[in-house]
Amino acid sequence: MKVAVYDLDGKEAEKTELPVIFSYDYRPDLIQKAFYALRSHSIQRQGRDPMAGMRTSALSWNTGRGVARMARVKGEGNSRAGQAGGVASVVHGRQTHHPVAEKIVYQNLNRKERRLALVSAIAATSNKDVVTARGHKVGNKATLPIVVNDDIESVSKAKDLKTVLAKLKLEDELQRITNGKALSGTSRLRGRTKKQPVGPLIVVAEDKGISNAAEGLPGIKAVLARNLSTLDLAPGASAGRLTVWSKSALSALPKPIYERVNVIAT
Repeated sequence: MKVAVYDLDGKEAEKTELPVIFSYDYRPDLIQKAFYALRSHSIQRQGRDPMAGMRTSALSWNTGRGVARMARVKGEGNSRAGQAGGVASVVHGRQTHHPVAEKIVYQNLNRKERRLALVSAIAATSNKDVVTARGHKVGNKATLPIVVNDDIESVSKAKDLKTVLAKLKLEDELQRITNGKALSGTSRLRGRTKKQPVGPLIVVAEDKGISNAAEGLPGIKAVLARNLSTLDLAPGASAGRLTVWSKSALSALPKPIYERVNVIAT
């Protein structure tokens, strides 16, 4: 299957053969499994001091005073004296079920499953129904995948990259990213102040400045073809991210990810 290769002005310059990797089946179950497994590799385990809330002189008064036998802080004449301590569910007490550093958060994934998930996520970028279902704004006449000549790898300014994407008829997508920025509600109290939609992913063979340009535009990311991951292609475990490929990136994809997968292209 041949696809059009566009220049930076949005005009068709030539046609190129699409690799067979774009013909594999769409497997959302494997993509979701691989996403959560790979995301767990960056999670830092949490723990608590085993003695937190236990450094106190609290002892029980036992029976005979008409009060509960809960441990109480020693002393008199101060606000802390007589208060419960050293147990859970009291003021300045320990946590009932606190996180432990021994918890296993690293999820393992079979090599073939990881490769097949990546192959499926790459193939999903050429499925217009999957891409539009994810919320991306793609014109009715646009064909996927979007392939641009290698000049896009040398774009180093955000304003120039924005112009290129606009000429590729992605103005509605850029507008969606701009309008989607919002301040979240309760999440602001938990360190997640801003909500930013995910925009196009730019895959290149060589980084000649494109990463600097992508960093200047919210929601847009540039990645090398050899470093491509399911985390990039399926943010939030939802495949079908709108992807712009450079011509060289199509041939720079690591061949083992689909040559060693025992599936038949449809």
